[in-house]
Amino acid sequence: MASDRVTLRYFWPLFWVVLLMVFAPLFGVWVAGGDPSVFVRFPPRPLSAAPGSFTPWIFAIYLAAILAVLGPFIVKVFQSTLQRSAQQGISQHRLGSYPWWGWAGLGLLIISWVIAWVPIAGLEEARRLSFTPLWVGYTVAVSAWVQRRGGRVMMIEEPWRFLALFPASALFWYLFEFLNQFTGNWIYEGTGVGTHEAVQWFLRSALPFSTVLPAVLVTRDWLATWPAVSGGLDRFAPINPKHPQRFAFIALLLSVAGLIAVAIWPDALYSFLWSAPPLLMVALQALNGQRHLFMPVAQGDWRDPWLTVVAALFCGLCWELWNVFSLARWTYHIPHAQVLHLFEMPLLGYAGYLPFGITCAVAAQLLTGMDPRARHWGGTHDNTK
Repeated sequence: MASDRVTLRYFWPLFWVVLLMVFAPLFGVWVAGGDPSVFVRFPPRPLSAAPGSFTPWIFAIYLAAILAVLGPFIVKVFQSTLQRSAQQGISQHRLGSYPWWGWAGLGLLIISWVIAWVPIAGLEEARRLSFTPLWVGYTVAVSAWVQRRGGRVMMIEEPWRFLALFPASALFWYLFEFLNQFTGNWIYEGTGVGTHEAVQWFLRSALPFSTVLPAVLVTRDWLATWPAVSGGLDRFAPINPKHPQRFAFIALLLSVAGLIAVAIWPDALYSFLWSAPPLLMVALQALNGQRHLFMPVAQGDWRDPWLTVVAALFCGLCWELWNVFSLARWTYHIPHAQVLHLFEMPLLGYAGYLPFGITCAVAAQLLTGMDPRARHWGGTHDNTK
């Protein structure tokens, strides 16, 4: 009975995350006088694309907000790097050999990349399906790099939990496809599947979606083997509210309000599609008394949140790079910021990857029980408190 209660306790945050991410925006549609049933369908496709536009003053506000959040972290990391270089010189990390299975993953990545981009007659279907092997190859190749740098490799140490990330990732990403119905910020093209072919869409989408969480988490563990990436953030800016439960409850209310608002004013508040889910997840974990990604922040240790943010941004650049010449691809439609494209993505659109990294780490924990901390080399970076 005791074990059943423990299992139920850890199940509740996941249950409420799914429930609120689905029903909060549906409630927003109802408040706005729309028909929520229109959005309860599979596949979850936007009714129409958002109006891509450029509004200079709104663009400037977005940019200022992003720089205000990221600026202190970037300055701290840069200062730490300069201090380490001046005091100790740049240390050379002792590298091991690159394992054979890493070369296999790298080969799969390169072959899939060529198939994805090169219009070879007779390989149209292979081009449409190239996303999954490309990212599987990436995940294996980067895992091998982690091992070469003396890191702890998820796929070797916890193989069953690592494999569980793939179906968990597909389920996780379908929630974002559901939310995109309200904003219409990305549209798929060239998939070879009609809008109403639900089974075919599922079969073609489940495997690509399954690679998202493994790719981000493996990239985070790779970045963790480079101390300079998060240098100085172990003693940065502690946030330790006097009433943590009250603080978490307010965060929960704000996240739910954001999910409701994104359905009422999608063109103005589409950014809540990315910022509300991680706030919701962490708030529910905190209210349930669970360990979460931001617990070390109470002592001023921001390394794990920062590494997940940088990992998602790096993966985002790779996603957009490999998308640009692919046959099955997606395009973006961003109100007020449809300018300065890097590949298909408008430049400020990359800001969505920042909170998305947090979401990936927390979702992996909720869905598989995986420790939200990065797996650092050399036994350093102990966040056991």
